[in-house]
Amino acid sequence: MTVQLAPSILTADFARLADEIAAVERGGADLLHLDVMDGHFVPNLTFGPAVVESIARVTRLPLDLHLMISEPDRFIETFAAAGASMISVHVEALRHLHRTLVAIRRAGCRAGVALNPATPVAAIEEVVAELDYVVVLSVNPGFGGQAFIPQSESKIRAIRALLDRAGSRAPVEIDGGIDASNAERVFRAGASILVVGAAIFDGKDPEQAARRMRAAATAGTAA
Repeated sequence: MTVQLAPSILTADFARLADEIAAVERGGADLLHLDVMDGHFVPNLTFGPAVVESIARVTRLPLDLHLMISEPDRFIETFAAAGASMISVHVEALRHLHRTLVAIRRAGCRAGVALNPATPVAAIEEVVAELDYVVVLSVNPGFGGQAFIPQSESKIRAIRALLDRAGSRAPVEIDGGIDASNAERVFRAGASILVVGAAIFDGKDPEQAARRMRAAATAGTAA
């Protein structure tokens, strides 16, 4: 299993966003994680398609959009056209999850589903065939810089086991509170896409922070 590093711009300096993105590219980032929040599904507002389109113009990295919004179906085609490569939606926000995942794929993006900390793994059993990846929220969604919820490790294992039983090679993505202290543990538990925000962007050198996070995940050797 190969780790993929997905820096989350939620905690980046938006006044220097192009520079911050360039730094994590040099640091070996594989994806760029964008949290879209609407102030309804989660108690925070971030940005919309215009910002996604602007980011797509300044990076070569695939854009991993995490839609924390109440009505994601209304915006799938718009975000796909803005430059998204991956779009994940929350099972808790949707009555017709299967239909939404099919729509994401039809829009030309990889389709993912995200689960809040209190949402059981069983919630995605009936849509495994439509999943290109699964996002485990290891904090309660809405704000960056929160502490990792330890029970998330067992949830990663349970989802990886569910996917394996179904013959799916879809990766598990972990999002929330990931830093050098837990990166190796979640990777060993089965999460191969690591979303990292504050641990990369809160310091003075995002490039080196990205390099350290990858080292931490694969060998536990971060300084």
